[in-house]
Amino acid sequence: MDYRTEHDSMGEVKVPADRLWGAQTQRSHQNFDIGVGIETMPREIIHAFGILKKAAARANAKLVPDRMTAEKLDAVSRACDEVISLKLVDEFPLVVWQTGSGTQSNMNANEVIANRGNMLAGKRLLHPNDDVNMSQSSNDTFPTAMHIAAVLVIEDRLIPAAGRLVSTFKDLEDRYPDIVKSGRTHLQDATPIRFSQEVSGWRSSLERDIELLEAAVRPLHELALGGTAVGTGLNAPDGFDVLVAEEVSLLTGKPFRTAANKFHALTSKDELVFAHGAIKALAADMMKIANDVRWLASGPRLGLGELTIPANEPGSSIMPGKVNPTQCEAVTMVAVQVMGNDVAVSMAASQGNFELNVFMPVCIYNFLQSARLLSEAIDSFNVNCASGIVPNTEKMDANLRNSLMLVTALNPYIGYENAARTAKKAYQENISLRQACVELGFLSEEEFDRVFHPEQMV
Repeated sequence: MDYRTEHDSMGEVKVPADRLWGAQTQRSHQNFDIGVGIETMPREIIHAFGILKKAAARANAKLVPDRMTAEKLDAVSRACDEVISLKLVDEFPLVVWQTGSGTQSNMNANEVIANRGNMLAGKRLLHPNDDVNMSQSSNDTFPTAMHIAAVLVIEDRLIPAAGRLVSTFKDLEDRYPDIVKSGRTHLQDATPIRFSQEVSGWRSSLERDIELLEAAVRPLHELALGGTAVGTGLNAPDGFDVLVAEEVSLLTGKPFRTAANKFHALTSKDELVFAHGAIKALAADMMKIANDVRWLASGPRLGLGELTIPANEPGSSIMPGKVNPTQCEAVTMVAVQVMGNDVAVSMAASQGNFELNVFMPVCIYNFLQSARLLSEAIDSFNVNCASGIVPNTEKMDANLRNSLMLVTALNPYIGYENAARTAKKAYQENISLRQACVELGFLSEEEFDRVFHPEQMV
């Protein structure tokens, strides 16, 4: 492999000749041989760095045009566009397990943008620190990238995925409005419910989760950029923080704003904890929905069998013809991962010592993994399972007619204790509620038939 020599404040470093990164990136690449090629900095963070570096260059061009000239702005902007589009993603090799401030990833962005900008300009025009990092510090850029990435993944991926599943469930409700089936509580028979009502519970849970996500994402629109090293804004021109947030908003179409207190913005990650809690709430509801679906579809002969779900692939290497609820299982595994990630995000956020949190890479790595996995799992479940759900009306009706909890309809006529005696007799003797009630002398056959209508119990 051919190398070129780069230098930083610590001296010279050999860098692969075909790479755009520089000395500081290379040092990190060599010093942190932890999860290389697997647990690299998320693409969402790389994308966010491209946005914030372009926004910073625009703000600097307006505030200090003698330093960020039109020529430099053009070179930085063109290089940033390639970072934003992930065209240069292979130039970002650094792992999550690096400095807790994300300094090396910030410098990775600075070096790549500077070197690529110089190539586009056809001359050595840009310096990574003096130009691309102008008016910034790793301590305010990395938390800014975290918030940009978090907002984009929640608003552009996770909420729309949940919304698509909401639409699928609404369609299912509308197609089957009148099917009456047995409800279940404590995994035991309960009073009747319409199938559409059961589905509406799933839909409404997701709608509430979307509301929670929308509330939780709002604080993430505040950006630390402009606080520089410790929150004081040292080396940033007056008004840079407000202007750069406006530029980020223009680039993303999102209502970003500068954080009112930069000392808080650099050290606290409470907004990410709060937002991940909303992601976890959605994961919890998806766990419940997926479990409901696979229980209701269990069988096909020896389970509940009230739903038919798509058969997507063979379910066993030894049992011919077996089909499993694999989409449900994928969702539940993702939900478990999200719940585990919530612990990591919370623990990382608790480590904001003095003026800086130094667990930021692991915090955002887990946050973005949760949002990404859950978005994709919801879409997969929607397309490959939920959209193909068909109620087994014969099985639902048979289970309903066989449910002992229909006896609840008799409470107003024979009282709770007599209704309980009726249910117990029917269960112990394996007879119908009608026969048990009549044999106990609580109602005549005609009276029972007049008051007993399961379809009216919903």
